[in-house]
Amino acid sequence: MNERTLQEKFIIIRGAGEMATGVACRLYRANFTRMLMLETHFPLAVRRRVSFCEAIHDEHVSVEGIEAFRIERNDGLSGMWESRRIPVRIDPQAESIRQLKPDVVVDATLAKRNLGTAITDAPLVIALGPGFCVGTDCHVVIETNRGHDLGRLITHGSAATNTGIPGDIGGYTLERVLRAPADGMFIPDKKIGEMVRKGEVVGRVGELEVVSAIGGILRGLIRPGSVVTCGLKIGDVDPRGEVGYCNTVSEKARALGGAVLEAVLAKYNR
Repeated sequence: MNERTLQEKFIIIRGAGEMATGVACRLYRANFTRMLMLETHFPLAVRRRVSFCEAIHDEHVSVEGIEAFRIERNDGLSGMWESRRIPVRIDPQAESIRQLKPDVVVDATLAKRNLGTAITDAPLVIALGPGFCVGTDCHVVIETNRGHDLGRLITHGSAATNTGIPGDIGGYTLERVLRAPADGMFIPDKKIGEMVRKGEVVGRVGELEVVSAIGGILRGLIRPGSVVTCGLKIGDVDPRGEVGYCNTVSEKARALGGAVLEAVLAKYNR
């Protein structure tokens, strides 16, 4: 069998949330369009307008002009690629990796732990964030913590330990994140893109209100009717107040996408 050319390299991305979508967009625009994204049965994305995992719920989603479609079986891949669409499939155990033998596997679940990715999954296995060790779990780890090392390729050791503190946006960290006050079903009062005031009710979990600690734009909110657990991140308030940010990939996701692209080119563009 002839070796695939650079642009023919087949890339499987575990996860299709916000950061994984940033990775996929960066690869796609560099003409790496032979991709497959793997997701769970009911992904809970907060930044839904920039997450390809929404295709699992709605069959089709577009992010910055790039289209993704849910497929039921892997024999639908070639049709997706020919139409320059990104296929997304329910495959939480990543069985497609063993079946399809990709050139690159990217673990972009950002689960803060290894959920089954192995260094033997592909000739190049890239993992985003903590929970992975180079040489044991993967070939390259990418730093995901905001700051000086964001997007750095780690070829020895692991990424920085998860701090549990969201990145600073507009001077706010913990305050900008909305979390479930209890276990139950989330029912929103607001929609993504709406302005909220400090102290305003954004939605409810059961009888308990979800209140915004700051004023700004609702940049992200999980799907109405989602079943949540206490403390789960369910929304994101952006104090900068730019509605357009709701519909575009963040600087962090772009940085991580660029890092993945760098790792792929370092491996195959020789």
